[in-house]
Amino acid sequence: MSRPDNSHYLLQAAVARHDVSVERTRAVLQELDRTGQPVTVSAVARAAAVSRSWLYTQPELRDAITRLRAASTATLRTSLPAVQRATSESLRQRLDATRIEMSRLRADNLSLREQLARSLGDARASR
Repeated sequence: MSRPDNSHYLLQAAVARHDVSVERTRAVLQELDRTGQPVTVSAVARAAAVSRSWLYTQPELRDAITRLRAASTATLRTSLPAVQRATSESLRQRLDATRIEMSRLRADNLSLREQLARSLGDARASR
């Protein structure tokens, strides 16, 4: 009596396990980038529960790790999570607010100088 060939079930299980591992690793990459944590092969492998050697055999994932690592060092981010990184609009608003504050401080400074000049002039006149 011969046994049936069930190898296609093993192949399906292996493909499914691979797909789950790839998706889990992609999620880990997004999370590490979002939280500003360092993206290294070891950190990704540990967080995704995959082996480092498996990661090195996955060109797409290895390239993503390299790209994220290069982006974090090229832009010299100070390990800020993605949600805390400033957008160009928020930077523009901060710049506008700073300009308004500088104008107010210059006006206050001018007013205080005029008061001081009057006070010194009155003190000089009363001597």
